Amino acid sequence: MIYLTKNPGFFRLILPVLISIVFIGASCKSKDEVITLPYSIVKIFPHDTSAFTQGLVIEYGRLFESTGQEGASWIAEVELASGKQDKKVLLDNQYFGEGITVLNKKIYQLTWKGRIGFVYDINSFQKINEFPYEHEGWGITHDGKSLIVSDGTDKIHFLDTATLKEIKVLNVTQESIPVDKLNELEFIDGYLFANRWMTNEVLKIDLSNGNVVGRLDLTELAREANQRNPSADVLNGIAYEKKSGLLLVTGKWWPLLFAMRLETDKSN
Repeated sequence: MIYLTKNPGFFRLILPVLISIVFIGASCKSKDEVITLPYSIVKIFPHDTSAFTQGLVIEYGRLFESTGQEGASWIAEVELASGKQDKKVLLDNQYFGEGITVLNKKIYQLTWKGRIGFVYDINSFQKINEFPYEHEGWGITHDGKSLIVSDGTDKIHFLDTATLKEIKVLNVTQESIPVDKLNELEFIDGYLFANRWMTNEVLKIDLSNGNVVGRLDLTELAREANQRNPSADVLNGIAYEKKSGLLLVTGKWWPLLFAMRLETDKSN
């Protein structure tokens, strides 16, 4: 089981530069103001620098990761303490893997330009279904009722979990301006969190109206990853563990995976 709060070494090995809570942003905000969310780093784990991360998810006490590279896209269960993978699914060369999510003991995977998704049994990793869509596939998560998909634009697509057909589209905006490049997704306490491609931001989105209401500035994490591995690419990969209340974040070819706690009482 991965449950992070039961790890005896949980509060050790924290980089000094990241120990303190990042308290940024005003305590009062206007209706449309986007606040920068405070967080604290709880622990840092190793991450495989060969993984061009597209999706990250924790479910049933297990950590899963997906990658996307030409001819080398895979899904794996990852050992959190070591960053090692047990590769279970290697995609056909024609597909570039993208995000994953887990729901009802099934893994749902997107492909980038293939416009097709795959469904696997979470234990056997055997493919049990596939589904088409009419846009690129980037990130995917769920709210327990619908699959939630990004396509690299400002649009968020909702799919029925029974039919895997699109049921609605939500446009994401900040102060009425479309926010594009939405990538890897995670559903946390009623809000959608989204990596914004080519930035060090994770955006917090109100799903009732598509408004961006908060942002995580993870520039310091990206800088630390790049110092450890100059080849490290962009931030990508967010996974939330409900039991511990921790958010895991990493990036493409990053050597590190950060466990952080959101200071939610200051972010609402």
